[in-house]
Amino acid sequence: MKPLQLSMSAFGPFASTQTIDFTELGDNPLFLINGPTGAGKTTLLDGICFALYGKTTGNEREGSQMRCDMADDNLLTEVTFSFKLGNTAYRIRRVPEQDRLKKNGEGSTVQKSEAQLFKIAPDGTETLLVASKVSEATAEIEALTGLDVEQFRQVMVLPQGKFRELLMADSKAREQIFSQLFQTHIYKRIEDILKAKAADIRGLVKEQRARRDGILQTAELASDDELAAEFSRIEPELAAAIAAKERSTAAHLQALKQHDSAQQRFAEFTRLSELESQATLLHEQQADIAAQTARLNVAKQAQRLKPLLDNALSREQEATIANDQRSHAQMALDTAKLALAKAEIEAQELIPLEQQLRDFEQQHNQLSTLVPQLAEFSSLEQALSQAKEILQQTKEQGQETKTALVSLVDQRSTYENQLPALQQQSERQLATAQALQQQRHLLELFKQWQQICAKVAQTEEALVQAGLQGKMLNAQHQAALSDYKSLQFNWFQGQAAILARELKLDEPCPVCGSIEHPHPATSHDHLPTDAQLQAAQDAEVNALEQLSKARAEYRGLQKQLEAQQSQANELASSLGDTVELPLESHVHRLEELTRQAKQAEVATQALQQLQQQIKALQQQELALTQQLELERERYHQQEGEVARLSGQLAEKALRIPEEYRSLTALNQAINNNQRQLENTREQIHALRNSLKQASEHCVAAQTALEAAIQRCHSADEQQAVADGDLNSQLHLAGFTDRDALRAALLADEQIQALGERIETYHRQCALNQSQLDQLRTELSDVSVPDLDALEAMLAEKHQQLNLAEATWSQLNTRFSLLKQTQTQLSIVDQKAKALEDEYAIIGTLADVANGNTGNKISLQRFVLSVLLDDVLLAATQRLHLMSKGRYRLLRKEDRAKGNKASGLELEVEDAYTAKVRPVATLSGGESFMAALSMALGLSDVVQAYAGGIKLDTLFIDEGFGSLDQDSLELAIRTLMDLQSAGRMIGVISHVSEMKEQINTRIDLLKTSHGSEIKMILP
Repeated sequence: MKPLQLSMSAFGPFASTQTIDFTELGDNPLFLINGPTGAGKTTLLDGICFALYGKTTGNEREGSQMRCDMADDNLLTEVTFSFKLGNTAYRIRRVPEQDRLKKNGEGSTVQKSEAQLFKIAPDGTETLLVASKVSEATAEIEALTGLDVEQFRQVMVLPQGKFRELLMADSKAREQIFSQLFQTHIYKRIEDILKAKAADIRGLVKEQRARRDGILQTAELASDDELAAEFSRIEPELAAAIAAKERSTAAHLQALKQHDSAQQRFAEFTRLSELESQATLLHEQQADIAAQTARLNVAKQAQRLKPLLDNALSREQEATIANDQRSHAQMALDTAKLALAKAEIEAQELIPLEQQLRDFEQQHNQLSTLVPQLAEFSSLEQALSQAKEILQQTKEQGQETKTALVSLVDQRSTYENQLPALQQQSERQLATAQALQQQRHLLELFKQWQQICAKVAQTEEALVQAGLQGKMLNAQHQAALSDYKSLQFNWFQGQAAILARELKLDEPCPVCGSIEHPHPATSHDHLPTDAQLQAAQDAEVNALEQLSKARAEYRGLQKQLEAQQSQANELASSLGDTVELPLESHVHRLEELTRQAKQAEVATQALQQLQQQIKALQQQELALTQQLELERERYHQQEGEVARLSGQLAEKALRIPEEYRSLTALNQAINNNQRQLENTREQIHALRNSLKQASEHCVAAQTALEAAIQRCHSADEQQAVADGDLNSQLHLAGFTDRDALRAALLADEQIQALGERIETYHRQCALNQSQLDQLRTELSDVSVPDLDALEAMLAEKHQQLNLAEATWSQLNTRFSLLKQTQTQLSIVDQKAKALEDEYAIIGTLADVANGNTGNKISLQRFVLSVLLDDVLLAATQRLHLMSKGRYRLLRKEDRAKGNKASGLELEVEDAYTAKVRPVATLSGGESFMAALSMALGLSDVVQAYAGGIKLDTLFIDEGFGSLDQDSLELAIRTLMDLQSAGRMIGVISHVSEMKEQINTRIDLLKTSHGSEIKMILP
């Protein structure tokens, strides 16, 4: 970095605006900053440091404390600093926080701190990089210079009283400075990558161990030995449980078969009872059927006597109807009784149905209790699935982020490898631009010279023509003048002759007054008139005017020619030897320089773009690194969540039978149970309704029979009355009485119905007898089964089976969990072994690279130690000269005590004692020489390495007063050597010898109204 201009307003002791133009000091100057105490010498360095970083060199005062008390209230405290980095110029302006007058009205307000950073193009145009934010400006400066404020103070400024800091810095502090200066962050990234990789592997090993512990905890085990012991205990118990379950299953099946067989046999005995009841009922109807058969025969004979009974038909019909109703009522009663008996027999099935209903209800309750448990189980399954999915996603995201990070590191390394070539091309931009500007100027001068030369030729030609024209006009004027003079003379002569003709004797002459006229004038020519004379005079005047105008034009052309020749000579002098070259050569040179400038500009743009890309990649690396850490943390948390949910799910699974772990299966079982419940309830309801209806029908049939008998008695009484009236006719018809006649008379339909009824009765009797014979044969040697006892035994066997299955299920679940645990432990152990083998390599590399072994020197610090050796070699050359061969700077190679970082501490070798001792033992003057040598050596080495930071400038604040005369002269000689090598050196000192030997100075004048700056140039 090279300063260009520093401007300070109301800053420190400077009440007004003071400006230092460093370019006036010349190229690579060695200059002295001189002035009395308190004049502001150190403030100049504070101004540079504050402009760049917002802090002073000594860091003893804040920016808000730097306002000059003598400054005008309307003058804002601010610092503007212009500087160059390579071939690129920048300007930064900073305003510290301060009180200022309000723009409108009275009183003051707080001016917030602000900063603006501009990039200055070669043509002077500025590009705003930072608008106002102080932190952004500081960050941009750090990115541009590669130094933060502390590193800037130690390598570019040796502040007053702090020159020992760079010399006395420990390994950690010096590592930070050197890594920035030499851009060795790639080695730090290698350390970090190896460290992160080792940490990842350690984390994975830890995860496997935690997973192993989680697997054991899920199985409620403490160790592998406890797992083996649990296997030894549970295997015989499980075998016994399986055998007991098989025995209980066989016993339950046998009891179920016996119960089903007994139910079937009981149904057969019930059917036999029903058939016997039916046989009794048919036997009771036998007499009635015989009577009806006889009546049918009589009715067929009486059918022929029907016309004789017409008058008694109505009475007989009424009696017949009453008898029929009584008969039907009797039959209905019989049928109702049969139905009631059947219903009572069927009602005996209510007991097993009600027991079955209770069993179904109990099963329903058990299934219902599984619904919320299954919901929790399903919820846990879903949560576990989601947790595993999130775990996998988190793992994949971590892998993607890690891959992206490695890709970014590789890409940035590729970009950084391209920097040196682009920087070299970009550095040629300024020289090419200057040459291009110069060539454009030369071409413009050459064109102007050509134009002037053409104008000179034109003017010379015009001057020749003007001379010829002047000669011609002069001749014309002479002719016109001669004509005019001749006419004038003739005119005068003519006037004398005219007067002479007017003379009279003894009269005075009007001209001379004489009265004598001895020789009066005479004229023999034609006398010109006044008009002719005036015309000749006008012609002469006109010719004279034209001649004068031509002469003026001639003189103007002469002056124009002289000016053009002078301008042409000046342009030719400016062009020098190039004036002899043709225009094509100038144009070709301009085109070539334009092409080179464009190439340099393209390289500069590419360099800026590449630097921006590198910066963006660095920011992306940081973001990806932070993102990777967050993803690892989320992965660990999610893995714990998966283990927790797995344990809860296993616990829930023990409480739910495997066949009901599906909501569909459970709902289907509940629906089947519900249908069985409803069917059983419907059967019970149907049986009860059937019994109730049969009882009600029987009562109704009895009531109907009694009513029919009553009607029959009434009809009989009426018939008796009718019989009294018809008895006399009955004997004649061959009937004994009216009842016989009435009974014998039937309609055709009745006769048919009676015949069908008789036939039906005979068929029923035959079928009943056949079924009775078959059942009696089948049940001859069989007794009625005891269903209650069989059902009790079946329930007992079922309970025993449930107990055996529960015991087996519990043991089998535990055994499965143990087997699963054994498998998972084996997988985890294999993964842990592979990770431990990998860590044996990566972990060792990480420890070595990060300085955790041996001499505690990290990879970057090892590289920096090599660079430090080069710095010390260059520094020792100067220190050896300034100390008259006494001291040499060395790097301490012994390991530091404890865990403190080592490898970059300094020692000094004393040739007088032949011993090596710490640099802290040097005196004040010796420390200053060592620090100065260190700073100069660091500057040399940093710039010697490709890609290093340019340390073109060094400011030294005091310290020379601690040197003796010889050491001072050697120090000044060293600074002059450094100046000749292309550095800008600024020295602040009160030592008079410095003022005598350094001619270029910046003097600070201390006045009552604030300090002022004066440039002293040789």
